[in-house]
Amino acid sequence: MQAIVETLFDAVYLISVISIGVLMIRGSRGNRQFRLFGWMAVVLGAGDSFHLIPRAMALCTTGLENYTVPLGLGKWITSITMTVFYVLLYYVWRQRYQIKGQRILTASVYFLASMRIALCMMPQNQWLSAEAPLSWGIYRNIPFALLGLLVIVLFYHSAKEHGDRAFRWMWLTIVLSFGFYIPVVLWADTVPMIGMLMIPKTCAYVWTVLIGYFAMKKECK
Repeated sequence: MQAIVETLFDAVYLISVISIGVLMIRGSRGNRQFRLFGWMAVVLGAGDSFHLIPRAMALCTTGLENYTVPLGLGKWITSITMTVFYVLLYYVWRQRYQIKGQRILTASVYFLASMRIALCMMPQNQWLSAEAPLSWGIYRNIPFALLGLLVIVLFYHSAKEHGDRAFRWMWLTIVLSFGFYIPVVLWADTVPMIGMLMIPKTCAYVWTVLIGYFAMKKECK
C-alpha cells in the first residue's frame, strides 16, 4: 500500500512541478522574474527525480535496502540541486523587487551555497553507504538552513514593505519546508515514521511554485 500511495504522490509531484516550470518559462513573455521562477521549478523537479524515481522503483520491487547506491546518489544530486534552487529564488527576489547593488548580500548567498555544495562533496558523507553518518547530515545542512533563513527574511520584509499580496506567503512556504525537513535529517534513521514529514515538505514546495505561477498568470497578460 505504501508503495502505491507514495509512488503516485511522487509521480504527481514531479510531473506537476516540471510542467508548471516549463509553462512559466514559455509563458513569461520576456519577464525575467518569471522565467527564472520557471527554471527554478524545473531544477526542483528534475533534481528531486534523481532520488524519488529510484525510491519508487525500490518500493515497487525488492525494497529500499537493495537500492542503497542509487538512492544515495539521488540524495547527493538532490542536495546540490536544492542549493541551486535557493540561489535562483534569491535572484527571483532581486528581480521582483528591483534590488540593485547589495554585493555583500549576494556574496553571502554564494558563500553559503558554496559551503553547502562543498560539504555535500566530502567523502565523509558516505552517500553510497547504508550507514551514512548523522553528523555529516547536520554539517552540510547548517549552511543550507542559513541560506533558507536568509531567503525567508528577504521575502518576508520585501513582500510586507511593497504590499505584495501575490508573494505574501512565500516566506511561509520556505519556513514550512525547512520545518518539515529538519526533523527528517535529525531523527528519520531512528524513527522511520518521521520520514513521512517529507510529504508535507513536498507540498510546501509545490505551494512555492504555485505562488510564482499564479502571479505570472495575473501579471503577464
